[in-house]
Amino acid sequence: MKFLAEMFTMAPANKDHHPAIRCAVGVFVPLISLVLLGRLDLAIFASFGAFTGIYGRNEPHGRRFVLQLQAGTLMLGIILLGTLTARAGTAWALAPSDRTWLQVLATTLVAGGCSLIVAWWRLRPAGSLFHIFAFAAIASIPNQPSLWQGMLVAVLTVAFSLLVGLSARVAPSRRRPWSWPRRVRLTDAERRVAWLEAGGYLVAAGLAGTLATVAGELLGFGHNYWAMVAAVVPLVGHTTRHRISRGVQRIIGTGLGLVLLAAILLLEPAPWLTVLIIAVCQFGAEMFIARQYVLAQVFVTPLALISTLLVAPVPAGTLLRDRFLETLIGAAVGVAVVLAPAVWRRLRSRPASAPQPS
Repeated sequence: MKFLAEMFTMAPANKDHHPAIRCAVGVFVPLISLVLLGRLDLAIFASFGAFTGIYGRNEPHGRRFVLQLQAGTLMLGIILLGTLTARAGTAWALAPSDRTWLQVLATTLVAGGCSLIVAWWRLRPAGSLFHIFAFAAIASIPNQPSLWQGMLVAVLTVAFSLLVGLSARVAPSRRRPWSWPRRVRLTDAERRVAWLEAGGYLVAAGLAGTLATVAGELLGFGHNYWAMVAAVVPLVGHTTRHRISRGVQRIIGTGLGLVLLAAILLLEPAPWLTVLIIAVCQFGAEMFIARQYVLAQVFVTPLALISTLLVAPVPAGTLLRDRFLETLIGAAVGVAVVLAPAVWRRLRSRPASAPQPS
């Protein structure tokens, strides 16, 4: 009961509305611009470019700018790799099944590599969840838009997010002396932890992607990268208990978020209203992501799926089913990866049975 109570406890606020507003503006302006231009096929590039604003949420302006610049540069690299991977599958004339496995392999490498880079740069939020999502979602788009147009939208969105991150300096009361952050290198212990965590991301994402792909081929559902995203959620946390809680919260929050998404889809909102809903969900996600993970997932789920639907529409029933099943697979794999070291240590420490007399 205590474990369940902890999962639904709300942590105290810490001026969360400030980063929430910045993130909502950072995604709304680029997307509404694309609506006005009639280019919603490029919306996914803007959505992932806007992830830049998630980083450095409560940092001083100088440090926030550096962290967001690093995060934005890394995200641009991932977006480029994603669209090049999609094009490689087409250029090599791969069968759909082979293309799927190529995406699983590439996404697994992104999971481990980006986890290491994020740790090296001390970015927060930690881990490679956003990079897995961005890479796999873009790599799985069947009809890729022009490369230069997609990257231009992503670059402009990242630049806009950087400006939004500094926007508080316009108000004299919020302005503080500018200072560039001093770079702090990782200690030997931190480097070992970074490598171990990267290995965990590699294993969790790869195993979840493999299981989801095999299960999808047998049972007829897709979007295997949603399982890969869910699998790395439990890897973020200071204790095993907290990590398991994150996995369970992901499942519960996703289920509730799908109910909200179903209600939104029934309304069949116009494109401009869809963009407004995305901005509201972005605001809600950032308001609660550090305080109550279940509630944050209620907003994250429609946010992620509506952004995907703008580029690659699929039947609503299929979308809801795939999201929940993939989340179940991924969260279960993530929890298993978290528990595996403790189980292994317990098995190794178990005394060997005494030899039986002949």
